[in-house]
Amino acid sequence: MHELSLAMEIGRIAEEKLGPSVARCVAVGVDVGAESGVEPSALEFCLGAVLSQPPWSGARPVLSTPPGDDIHVTWLEIEDDDRPPD
Repeated sequence: MHELSLAMEIGRIAEEKLGPSVARCVAVGVDVGAESGVEPSALEFCLGAVLSQPPWSGARPVLSTPPGDDIHVTWLEIEDDDRPPD
C-alpha cells in the first residue's frame, strides 16, 4: 500500500509549493510513469482521500500516465479570490 505514502508525500510537496498566501487549491496534476510500479487508480483513490482533508478541502487529483518510471507533481490549479467574476 505504498500508494498512500506517495499520496501523502504528493500532498506535502504541493502544500510546500503553494505556500501560505494561496487562497485555495482546486486540483493537483500528477504524472505517474507507466513503468513506475504504482497503480494509478489506487494512487488516485488515496490522493483523493488526502486532498479531502484540510488544508486542501476537496482539491481533485488529475493523473496522467506518460511512459517512463518517474512520478511528478506537474501542476497545481488554484482559485484566485482576486480574480473578477466571469
